[in-house]
Amino acid sequence: MKRLYPDQPVVGIGAVIINQGKIALIKRGNEPSKGKWTIPGGLVELGESLEAAVIRETKEEVCLDVENPCLIGVVDNVDLDEQGKVKYHYVIIDYLVHVKAGAIKAASDAAELRWVPFDEVETYNLTASFRLFFRQNRERLEKISSY
Repeated sequence: MKRLYPDQPVVGIGAVIINQGKIALIKRGNEPSKGKWTIPGGLVELGESLEAAVIRETKEEVCLDVENPCLIGVVDNVDLDEQGKVKYHYVIIDYLVHVKAGAIKAASDAAELRWVPFDEVETYNLTASFRLFFRQNRERLEKISSY
């Protein structure tokens, strides 16, 4: 499936990892949105369940084994070029995940990883889709973090 100038929307997943009032953010190492901050994630592979995709992508991007993915939100991101053509179109399904094992570190296409306090998240150069997700779900994430 083409990511650049696709014929249809591309389905991706995101992993929301929370620890002591902070959320794990990665700095994207590749396009689209290279250099911007978001949560770990990637594309769903053909025949793969959404839950399996978020578990796989979390392992690939931040070296963590996670379990019990819980749907937390869905956002879409459409980027147009100068002529108004759809350059990228992603539907991103975000899951809260629980860490089972591993030491978190940037891997795969993550250029950098940080634990970011909720009140600092929007000071980062975020992807448009994650900024929307965070604004829609901040209160919920803060409640989850307080458990």
